[in-house]
Amino acid sequence: MIDTPTSPVTSGLPLFFVITVTAIKQGYEDWLRHISDNEVNGAPVYVVRSGGLVTTRSKNIRVGDIVRVAKNEIFPADLVLLSSDRLDGSCHVTTASLDGETNLKTHVAVPETAVLQTVANLDTLIAVVECQQPEADLYRFMGRMTITQQMEEIVRPLGPESLLLRGARLKNTKEIFGVAVYTGMETKMALNYKSKSQKRSAVEKSMNTFLIIYLIILISEAIISTILKYTWQAEEKWDEPWYNQKTEHQRNSSKILKFISDFLAFLVLYNFIIPISLYVTVELQKFLGSFFIGWDLDLYHEESDEKAQVNTSDLNEELGQVEYVFTDKTGTLTENEMQFRECSINGTKYQEINGRLVSEGPTPDSSEGNLSYLTSLSHVNNLSHLAAGSSFRTSPENGTELMKEHDLFFKAVSLCHTVQISSVQTDSIGDGPWQSSFAPAQLEYYASSPDEKALVEAAARFGIVFVGNSGEIMEVKTLGKLERYKLLHILEFDPDRRRMSVIVQAPSGEKLLFVKGAESSILPECIGGEIEKTKIHVDEFALKGLRTLCMAYRQFTSKEYEEINRRLFEARTALQQREEKLAGVFQFIEKDLILLGATAVEDKLQDKVRETIEALRMAGIKVWVLTGDKHETAVSVSLSCGHFHRTMNILELLNQKSDSECAEKLGQLARRIREDHVIQHGLVVDGTSLSLALREHEKLFMDVCRHCSAVMCCRMAPLQKAKVIRLIKISPEKPITLAIGDGANDVSMIQEAHVGIGIMGKEGRQAARNSDYAIARFKFLSKLLFVHGHFYYIRIATLVQYFFYKNVCFITPQFLYQFYCLFSQQTLYDSVYLTLYNICFTSLPILIYSLLEQHIDPHVLQNKPTLYRDISKNRQLSMKTFLYWTTLGFSHAFIFFFGSYFLIGKDTSLLGNGQMFGNWTFGTLVFTVMVITVTAKMALETHFWTWINHLVTWGSILFYFVFSLFYGGILWPFLSSQNMYFVFIQLLSSGSAWFAIILMVFTCLFLDIVKKVFDRQFHPTNIEKAQLTETNSSIKCLDSMCCFSEGETACASVGRMLERVIGRCSPSHVSRSWSASDPFYTNDRSILTLSTMDSSTC
Repeated sequence: MIDTPTSPVTSGLPLFFVITVTAIKQGYEDWLRHISDNEVNGAPVYVVRSGGLVTTRSKNIRVGDIVRVAKNEIFPADLVLLSSDRLDGSCHVTTASLDGETNLKTHVAVPETAVLQTVANLDTLIAVVECQQPEADLYRFMGRMTITQQMEEIVRPLGPESLLLRGARLKNTKEIFGVAVYTGMETKMALNYKSKSQKRSAVEKSMNTFLIIYLIILISEAIISTILKYTWQAEEKWDEPWYNQKTEHQRNSSKILKFISDFLAFLVLYNFIIPISLYVTVELQKFLGSFFIGWDLDLYHEESDEKAQVNTSDLNEELGQVEYVFTDKTGTLTENEMQFRECSINGTKYQEINGRLVSEGPTPDSSEGNLSYLTSLSHVNNLSHLAAGSSFRTSPENGTELMKEHDLFFKAVSLCHTVQISSVQTDSIGDGPWQSSFAPAQLEYYASSPDEKALVEAAARFGIVFVGNSGEIMEVKTLGKLERYKLLHILEFDPDRRRMSVIVQAPSGEKLLFVKGAESSILPECIGGEIEKTKIHVDEFALKGLRTLCMAYRQFTSKEYEEINRRLFEARTALQQREEKLAGVFQFIEKDLILLGATAVEDKLQDKVRETIEALRMAGIKVWVLTGDKHETAVSVSLSCGHFHRTMNILELLNQKSDSECAEKLGQLARRIREDHVIQHGLVVDGTSLSLALREHEKLFMDVCRHCSAVMCCRMAPLQKAKVIRLIKISPEKPITLAIGDGANDVSMIQEAHVGIGIMGKEGRQAARNSDYAIARFKFLSKLLFVHGHFYYIRIATLVQYFFYKNVCFITPQFLYQFYCLFSQQTLYDSVYLTLYNICFTSLPILIYSLLEQHIDPHVLQNKPTLYRDISKNRQLSMKTFLYWTTLGFSHAFIFFFGSYFLIGKDTSLLGNGQMFGNWTFGTLVFTVMVITVTAKMALETHFWTWINHLVTWGSILFYFVFSLFYGGILWPFLSSQNMYFVFIQLLSSGSAWFAIILMVFTCLFLDIVKKVFDRQFHPTNIEKAQLTETNSSIKCLDSMCCFSEGETACASVGRMLERVIGRCSPSHVSRSWSASDPFYTNDRSILTLSTMDSSTC
């Protein structure tokens, strides 16, 4: 049996307290997640059972259930479409939350089930669905449906066009019925989720390293003490002194067991050097500190009434260590809103101003170069004869011909698309030419791409209104007159051609081809029109960050059309090499074009995206954009948001077909980067090429990426996004990564990154629910990182170092004391002091510091993103800093012990009655000096003083004195041990003791102050410079937040110098103001700012 030097309560109570508080905190966060999960799993859905609709919860859907989904609802499982409210069984779906694309996709049911539009009919359906095993690919689905009708089995193939994915939203369709084929974790959305692992911050990893070091120190001290004990006891007079004779059992016991027993006893005696209470303090700091993010009004978005949310408080400090930001594009950087801005028609550039087209150059009607409004040519009454004219190739010679050109251009825009309309209200639409008599609210367009929707709406504003289509007829209202065009063929868009076309029959019977696409694919095929002027205009549009498309047309003779129709039919019905044959026919059709002009559409960015990305770059953070969008769209947005600069050399890794081709291309890019050391490089890579690069050429790919200032990955699948982030995470540098997105397609990368941030946008709440933090807008990321992240990291880094420091101060005197008590395992401190040191006497000052400390003003941190670099790479918890705090702890401990020993230990006349100090008095003296010193050390580290800091700092010292007086002077009759009876009262009655306390405290802190003065004077950090210098004209006082009146005394001057050196001041003396030119927030309504600001008093 081991005779422990301390009681089980003394050692176990702190551990019990730590475990209890941690369990409460983790349980609370799990409860919040449980509530969030229930919102999804408990959503009401309608299923068909027993001939009627039954309401159930989404988690209860089983494979084979027929589910009813209404307009704008989200599909609760992967469904095979059975029928819709339309006769053809089609419906429209947006998959923005899955792949980031806001375009509308059309899905169709098989003919046999499309007619079953009622619950009663569906209840009679007898069918079997066979499909492949669940897989993550969103765009791949193979299956078949066997339908039994009148004792006959009909087999229909099922493809991606029949599958409605969980997480997608029903649009432009009143209701649909679908049969569930994949549910729960087998849905494609769930399979694209990465299994969520426990995230640990860099600070936690550093804490574990430090704990291992302190564990080694603990074991070393225990081994040294045990060895020295037996070395000392080698002499018989010390082994068995006359006053402590051994029993016969002790003499005959095994020496090995006794050695182990003594070793374990020393471990128990010194175990307080391991700061168990550090964990509970860190948990409290993270949990309570997370509320500041939710309370920050600068992170509140009024339009959506959304405030920032913290789903995981364990990663607060990681916000201050981010080196890579991976962001989605659609809905994260942009608003998901396309707006028509400019166009070029027949070599003349126009822009939309207040619903009218405005010419920027001379027109046939005007030789002036100034802006001139396109006037309403109301005197031209025969404009609508255009469609019935014999030819569209007439050169403009007068105003009427000019109007023809514009009319034809916008007719191409209104006809060359795949737009759908949910409701048609055409009264008083487009009654005036090229002016805003069209009310957009009257028609609800749904487009296959956001660009198409913006262009069709723009054409409607200018008098050419797409009214809708019924079957093969497309209806267009031209200046109030309804015209019907027969849709003959659609030549679908593909990434190789980079264009789409429609062949229509005009009311006059003419066959027309309208083509729209990227300028690189349209202009080479043109033989007429203002090609050079349009090319210049397109380049100008691109420089403004606008998305451009060129429009062209071709008129077919009857013979030409017959040949085209025949070739298209043969290619589309071919069983072999269908894609190659179609590509050849498309190329044959889309040639000899007449250029009409070009359009420029703006993908509206969120507010202050450009400033935020630039600030991230200044902070040393690399920004990668990962999107499912097309290459052209992604690059255009990157240019407009500042991710790519116009001066950058954009490198492309696109459409790679094989490993060898990919390796060769990567080698070329690496050589280009090495040969050019001046120009900044940006890299664009698509999902297919990325898969090849990651398969065999990771090192080469990473080498190229490291030398690029910005990287754009397009056409990315959700799991590919996660793989890219993992690739960066496991690179040799082990950088801290942050992922931010707003859709379900971003969940995988959000969970893979060290820190995941969800945008509470228009694509649902999947990203916000699965993230660590959720914000309403991308611009809030700057304050989240530069202010909250910076503060959290500095606070917790100081907290960790301080805890190790004060525990070294605590236990080292206990170790030194063993040299003076023959290593008898006698405790230097009373057991109550051992228990309460970390729980009560020294816990609150560091906890409040870790919650409220602001070593520099929030505005300065946000306006100077470069300060973020000073805390990167976990610098505040480097081994050098750790060794400094540990050495400081040992030096203070030596001063406590030997200062008390030499000043008091041998003096027999310290008390008025002639009594000398005893063992407990000596230990209490050391403990008193220690409590005061470590608390004062915390005060020296505090830069931002509030009344709470004053209360807990000086209150902790006062509490220690009051408790000790109460404990030794009042409670002693009720205690089993009388060791501390009147000890503290006798200690404080000695003048020598007070002198010793003051002298030792001053000696300890003086060395620390001298070091701070020296470092700030000769080796200041950027943060210390920012604390002591004037940052801009709008700040009339020091960034250290100290202002002083004129006419100050000499003492005040000395005080000012000292406060500037230490970098500390009281907010009650602070007055600041910030100009409206602050690039991010003109007024700080944050809970972090605890004092008013007025520059006039500075």
